[in-house]
Amino acid sequence: MKVELVALGVVSIASGVYGWGASGHQTVGYVAMQFLSPKALEFVQTSLGSTYSHSLGPAATWADEVRSQAAYTWSSVLHYVDAEDDAPDSCSVDESRDCADGRCILTAIANYTSRVVDTSLSDTERQEALKFLDHFVGDIGQPLHVEARAVGGNTISVQCNGATTNLHALWDSGMINRLLPGTYNSSATNWANTLVNRIKSGSYSSLAESWISCSSTTEPARRSVEGDILALLHPRADGTLVCPLVWARDSNSLDCSTVFDYTIGEDLCTSSYYTRNIPLIETQIAKQGFRLAAWLNVLFDGATNLP
Repeated sequence: MKVELVALGVVSIASGVYGWGASGHQTVGYVAMQFLSPKALEFVQTSLGSTYSHSLGPAATWADEVRSQAAYTWSSVLHYVDAEDDAPDSCSVDESRDCADGRCILTAIANYTSRVVDTSLSDTERQEALKFLDHFVGDIGQPLHVEARAVGGNTISVQCNGATTNLHALWDSGMINRLLPGTYNSSATNWANTLVNRIKSGSYSSLAESWISCSSTTEPARRSVEGDILALLHPRADGTLVCPLVWARDSNSLDCSTVFDYTIGEDLCTSSYYTRNIPLIETQIAKQGFRLAAWLNVLFDGATNLP
């Protein structure tokens, strides 16, 4: 699949939403940087250059920054997949049902995975593919980017630290913006370093391997990350990937277990909702950084090369 996804005539109401917010997306990128294999690291640093400090961290917000520009309005629908399930009672993501027109985050990841290693493309085109991958792998870990209910939570008004916001924005940035100042000195790099330590030798170390096994409680393991990418890049590939679908289902499951579980009128940033869900947000950020590194390592080094 080497043809770039083209401009769309209609932009969904969800086009105004933003994935983890700047800090969350940057942290995904900074986590990934610490797990890149040599060839993947060389490509990332060379491709992104000084404009992005040779890092996936600063580059991770680009896709949100350009989506409001006329030249990129077509990309808005690629940041999510509207799971037409029955959350919070029943959660599921079905690509044929939820991405029937072929324009969603699942197909976007497949498209830009192919493009980032396509040497017939220009350096600029491959850099753009890398920046989209950097961002979309982060987005797919946000539970409300894989849920159709209330336009991904955008039409549900909630309170956060005494201010009115919506449920989607609360998960994108509201809870993160409360976490960072007191715990990580308002630094995405500090946050990323802590998450990396948890992956290498802390509370995530026994879980990290399962994050890239392309299996979940709803989807039996059918393909490794290596197998997924090899199948995609095969000359007769149909552009379908297993791993991003599994990751979407993993995130979507939180819509049934916790995202919509709150009392109307309570401040979700100062109540038990925050203390219950902020560890989940941290885990989702760590997962997507680790998965992004695995994805790029297979593309450029042939194996995940992860602990």
